[in-house]
Formats: sequence, C-alpha cells, structure tokens
Amino acid sequence: MSKTNKKVVPESGKALDVLKYEIAAELGLPVGKQVASMNVEFASELGTIPSQSIKEDYWGHIASRDAGVVGGIITARLIQKAEETLFSL
Repeated sequence: MSKTNKKVVPESGKALDVLKYEIAAELGLPVGKQVASMNVEFASELGTIPSQSIKEDYWGHIASRDAGVVGGIITARLIQKAEETLFSL
C-alpha cells in the first residue's frame, strides 16, 4: 500500500506548520517548544536531566478534540484565503 497524501506543493509543509503552531498558541495549547521548555524546567526542579528531548512537533498529549479544532481552523483560514484570492481577480 502506498501513501497517497502527497503535497501538490511540497514547500507548503513549512507554511502549514507555522499556521498550525500559530493557531495552537492562539488556543493556548502547550505544543512544540513550549512543552520542551516546560519539561526541562520541571526536570531541573527535580534535579534530574530529561532522558529524552521532546521533538518540537510532538502533539501526543493533546486531546483529539483539540487537535481537530486546530485542523478545522486551519481549513477555515485556507478557504477564507482562497475566497479572498478568487474575489480579488
């Protein structure tokens, strides 16, 4: 079975990541660098060094509902941008 979710514009991945983290920050979701810095701070308070550094793109602790909200807002913003582009032609 092959992957079928190839991006039409591969460079869009970085822009989508920026948008994803921007929306997560607006919603107050602790993801990415915030989580890594919180874990390092917590470990230093305990006097231990974290055994694994958390990847910047870790969302495993976020509820499915919250992740879905982020995806929904991304979709809404992309549609809004496309409509603005179409109406300005």
